[in-house]
Amino acid sequence: MLVVHEDEIRDSVPMADAIEAVEGAFAALARGDARLPDVIYMDFTEFEGETHVKGAHMKGAPYFVCKIASGFYRNPERGLPVGSGLVLVFDASTGLPQAILLDNGYLTDLRTGAAGAVAARHLARETLTKVAIIGSGLEAGFQMRALAEVRTVPTVFAWSRTRERAEGLAAQMRDELGLDVRVSDTVEDAVREADLVITATPSREPIVMAEWISPGAHVTALGSDGPDKQELDVQLLARADVVVADHLEQCAKKGEIHHALATGAIALGDVAGELGAVIEGRIPGRTSDEQVTVCDLTGVGVQDAAVGGLAFERARAAGRGSTLEL
Repeated sequence: MLVVHEDEIRDSVPMADAIEAVEGAFAALARGDARLPDVIYMDFTEFEGETHVKGAHMKGAPYFVCKIASGFYRNPERGLPVGSGLVLVFDASTGLPQAILLDNGYLTDLRTGAAGAVAARHLARETLTKVAIIGSGLEAGFQMRALAEVRTVPTVFAWSRTRERAEGLAAQMRDELGLDVRVSDTVEDAVREADLVITATPSREPIVMAEWISPGAHVTALGSDGPDKQELDVQLLARADVVVADHLEQCAKKGEIHHALATGAIALGDVAGELGAVIEGRIPGRTSDEQVTVCDLTGVGVQDAAVGGLAFERARAAGRGSTLEL
């Protein structure tokens, strides 16, 4: 069995390749070409932490993937990273383990960033003048890196509950990507007049209000990956012309769609469908520059299968990692 460490994994899958892999995975899910078990979600409220177990098998793939990823938000106080985890790869014909990818949550961040780019590619306007990024964790940076692969990125306005972290993110993105990133004093300041709003926080209450969203804006919400998390005002989904889920059954149980359904702000029939169906051309996404669009990204196991499988293939082909005898 191959054991691959984070530094070797980071060198294996560029963001552009991750975007294409995730887009293909969403399309496969829409075609019914994926085995997808229910998510295992554990919420450790006493420690401000959570763990997700996700996985999938893509039709025709020689392996299946299982991912364990955790986020413990007090860890920086202990000098530890918020995110951690690993990815397991198994032979699909025998069930035998093939690899342990000790990515420390990197592949989860990568595939989530890639999903944000796929949503923007299919739902945001072609030309952007202002982008808002809400949140300043690792994923906020991944979202900007991914967005830069599919759109010309104009001025970015970043907001975080901790201004120093927002300033740090802005400086990093200026240096790394050459982006014009500015820090906003409030969420409203960041969001007003933005063409694209990305929320990447662990919030458990709405922080983006419907009345702040401009006509023609696209909103990608990716922080609400548990039933008690919420970033968007439910009236934003009610107001939107197009609401898309990464996986509708999952989003109805957790995510922004879950909260809008629970409050009666929308009905299930108000959701246009899944992102994969938009990619496949089965349902329309954005059809005019005036529409408000929302994509609810709760994180789907097919993303982990696609990116984890790609990382395994690349590492094996390059002779990376070490062999563990079973």
